[in-house]
Amino acid sequence: MGEMWTAAARCARIALVLVLVAALSAASCSGGTGPASLPRARLDIRTQTEVVAIRVEVAKTAEARRVGLMGRRTLAPDAGIAFLFPGSTDQPFWMKDTFVPLSIAFWDRNRRIVAVLDMEPCRADPCPLYRSPAPYVGAVEVNRGFFVSHGIGVGDAVSVVPASITAGPTA
Repeated sequence: MGEMWTAAARCARIALVLVLVAALSAASCSGGTGPASLPRARLDIRTQTEVVAIRVEVAKTAEARRVGLMGRRTLAPDAGIAFLFPGSTDQPFWMKDTFVPLSIAFWDRNRRIVAVLDMEPCRADPCPLYRSPAPYVGAVEVNRGFFVSHGIGVGDAVSVVPASITAGPTA
Protein backbone atom coordinates (compact mmCIF):
# COMPACT_ATOMS: atom_id res chain seq x y z
CA MET A 1 0.00 0.00 0.00
CA GLY A 2 2.86 2.36 0.82
CA GLU A 3 4.41 1.86 -2.62
CA MET A 4 1.10 2.64 -4.34
CA TRP A 5 0.77 5.86 -2.31
CA THR A 6 4.32 6.88 -3.19
CA ALA A 7 3.71 6.17 -6.87
CA ALA A 8 0.45 8.13 -6.82
CA ALA A 9 2.14 11.04 -5.04
CA ARG A 10 4.98 10.98 -7.56
CA CYS A 11 2.49 11.08 -10.47
CA ALA A 12 0.63 13.95 -8.82
CA ARG A 13 3.88 15.91 -8.40
CA ILE A 14 4.85 15.29 -12.02
CA ALA A 15 1.40 16.40 -13.18
CA LEU A 16 1.66 19.55 -11.05
CA VAL A 17 5.09 20.37 -12.50
CA LEU A 18 3.80 19.87 -16.05
CA VAL A 19 0.82 22.16 -15.38
CA LEU A 20 3.12 24.83 -13.92
CA VAL A 21 5.53 24.59 -16.87
CA ALA A 22 2.62 24.89 -19.32
CA ALA A 23 1.22 27.91 -17.45
CA LEU A 24 4.61 29.65 -17.33
CA SER A 25 5.17 28.96 -21.04
CA ALA A 26 1.79 30.42 -21.92
CA ALA A 27 2.46 33.48 -19.77
CA SER A 28 5.84 34.09 -21.36
CA CYS A 29 4.39 33.75 -24.85
CA SER A 30 1.55 36.18 -24.24
CA GLY A 31 3.42 38.62 -22.03
CA GLY A 32 5.70 41.46 -23.04
CA THR A 33 5.12 43.12 -26.36
CA GLY A 34 3.45 40.27 -28.21
CA PRO A 35 0.09 40.48 -29.92
CA ALA A 36 -1.84 39.94 -26.69
CA SER A 37 -0.41 43.06 -25.03
CA LEU A 38 -0.10 45.70 -27.76
CA PRO A 39 -3.00 48.07 -28.41
CA ARG A 40 -4.95 47.44 -31.60
CA ALA A 41 -6.07 49.90 -34.26
CA ARG A 42 -7.05 50.19 -37.89
CA LEU A 43 -4.59 51.95 -40.16
CA ASP A 44 -6.19 53.42 -43.29
CA ILE A 45 -4.15 54.33 -46.35
CA ARG A 46 -5.88 56.50 -48.92
CA THR A 47 -4.54 55.83 -52.41
CA GLN A 48 -5.66 57.61 -55.57
CA THR A 49 -8.43 55.04 -56.05
CA GLU A 50 -9.39 53.55 -52.67
CA VAL A 51 -8.91 53.40 -48.92
CA VAL A 52 -6.99 50.31 -47.81
CA ALA A 53 -7.58 49.22 -44.21
CA ILE A 54 -4.93 47.29 -42.26
CA ARG A 55 -5.54 45.75 -38.83
CA VAL A 56 -2.50 46.75 -36.78
CA GLU A 57 -0.93 46.31 -33.42
CA VAL A 58 0.41 49.66 -32.23
CA ALA A 59 3.99 49.96 -30.95
CA LYS A 60 4.20 53.33 -29.16
CA THR A 61 6.86 52.60 -26.54
CA ALA A 62 10.59 52.26 -27.18
CA GLU A 63 10.47 48.62 -26.05
CA ALA A 64 7.49 47.74 -28.25
CA ARG A 65 9.19 49.42 -31.22
CA ARG A 66 12.43 47.54 -30.49
CA VAL A 67 10.69 44.15 -30.45
CA GLY A 68 8.26 44.76 -33.34
CA LEU A 69 7.47 41.48 -35.08
CA MET A 70 10.52 39.58 -33.80
CA GLY A 71 9.86 35.91 -33.36
CA ARG A 72 6.56 35.90 -35.25
CA ARG A 73 6.17 33.00 -37.65
CA THR A 74 3.06 34.28 -39.45
CA LEU A 75 1.18 37.50 -40.13
CA ALA A 76 -2.42 37.63 -41.35
CA PRO A 77 -2.80 38.95 -44.92
CA ASP A 78 -4.54 42.19 -43.83
CA ALA A 79 -2.54 42.71 -40.62
CA GLY A 80 0.60 44.53 -39.58
CA ILE A 81 2.26 46.58 -36.90
CA ALA A 82 2.30 50.37 -36.73
CA PHE A 83 5.28 52.10 -35.12
CA LEU A 84 4.38 55.52 -33.72
CA PHE A 85 7.10 57.97 -32.65
CA PRO A 86 6.70 61.05 -30.44
CA GLY A 87 8.34 63.27 -33.09
CA SER A 88 10.19 63.11 -36.40
CA THR A 89 12.95 60.53 -36.54
CA ASP A 90 15.35 58.94 -38.99
CA GLN A 91 15.82 55.78 -36.92
CA PRO A 92 16.56 52.73 -39.13
CA PHE A 93 14.68 49.43 -38.93
CA TRP A 94 16.14 45.94 -39.05
CA MET A 95 14.80 42.41 -39.33
CA LYS A 96 16.77 40.67 -36.57
CA ASP A 97 14.99 37.45 -35.54
CA THR A 98 12.03 38.28 -37.79
CA PHE A 99 10.88 35.27 -39.80
CA VAL A 100 8.27 36.87 -42.09
CA PRO A 101 9.41 38.83 -45.18
CA LEU A 102 7.97 42.32 -44.76
CA SER A 103 7.35 45.60 -46.54
CA ILE A 104 7.50 48.86 -44.61
CA ALA A 105 5.95 52.24 -45.35
CA PHE A 106 7.15 55.38 -43.55
CA TRP A 107 4.93 58.47 -43.18
CA ASP A 108 5.75 62.04 -42.21
CA ARG A 109 4.07 64.57 -39.90
CA ASN A 110 1.70 65.49 -42.77
CA ARG A 111 0.52 61.83 -42.73
CA ARG A 112 1.90 61.23 -46.22
CA ILE A 113 3.95 58.16 -47.12
CA VAL A 114 7.55 59.18 -47.82
CA ALA A 115 9.04 55.74 -48.58
CA VAL A 116 8.13 52.08 -49.12
CA LEU A 117 10.78 49.38 -48.75
CA ASP A 118 10.91 45.59 -48.87
CA MET A 119 12.83 43.86 -46.07
CA GLU A 120 14.38 40.40 -45.77
CA PRO A 121 14.33 38.25 -42.61
CA CYS A 122 17.67 38.16 -40.77
CA ARG A 123 18.72 35.52 -38.28
CA ALA A 124 22.37 36.43 -37.65
CA ASP A 125 24.27 39.66 -37.07
CA PRO A 126 25.10 41.85 -38.80
CA CYS A 127 21.60 42.48 -40.14
CA PRO A 128 21.01 45.14 -42.81
CA LEU A 129 19.44 48.42 -41.75
CA TYR A 130 16.44 49.82 -43.63
CA ARG A 131 16.19 53.62 -43.66
CA SER A 132 13.63 56.10 -44.83
CA PRO A 133 15.18 58.73 -47.12
CA ALA A 134 13.22 61.41 -45.24
CA PRO A 135 12.31 62.03 -41.58
CA TYR A 136 9.14 60.23 -40.48
CA VAL A 137 6.78 60.01 -37.49
CA GLY A 138 5.32 56.57 -38.17
CA ALA A 139 5.89 53.35 -40.04
CA VAL A 140 3.82 50.27 -40.76
CA GLU A 141 5.13 46.77 -41.47
CA VAL A 142 3.01 44.29 -43.43
CA ASN A 143 3.60 41.11 -45.41
CA ARG A 144 6.02 41.75 -48.27
CA GLY A 145 4.18 42.74 -51.44
CA PHE A 146 1.07 44.07 -49.67
CA PHE A 147 1.70 47.69 -50.68
CA VAL A 148 2.40 46.82 -54.33
CA SER A 149 -0.66 44.58 -54.59
CA HIS A 150 -2.88 47.36 -53.20
CA GLY A 151 -1.37 50.19 -55.26
CA ILE A 152 0.05 51.95 -52.19
CA GLY A 153 2.99 54.29 -52.69
CA VAL A 154 4.76 57.52 -51.85
CA GLY A 155 2.34 60.43 -51.33
CA ASP A 156 -0.60 58.31 -50.15
CA ALA A 157 -2.28 59.50 -46.92
CA VAL A 158 -2.21 57.53 -43.64
CA SER A 159 -4.56 57.67 -40.66
CA VAL A 160 -4.63 55.52 -37.55
CA VAL A 161 -8.05 54.82 -36.04
CA PRO A 162 -7.97 53.46 -32.45
CA ALA A 163 -9.67 50.10 -31.90
CA SER A 164 -12.16 51.69 -29.49
CA ILE A 165 -13.49 53.75 -32.37
CA THR A 166 -13.52 50.90 -34.91
CA ALA A 167 -15.14 48.38 -32.57
CA GLY A 168 -18.83 47.87 -33.16
CA PRO A 169 -21.47 47.36 -30.49
CA THR A 170 -21.23 44.12 -28.57
CA ALA A 171 -24.27 41.89 -28.52
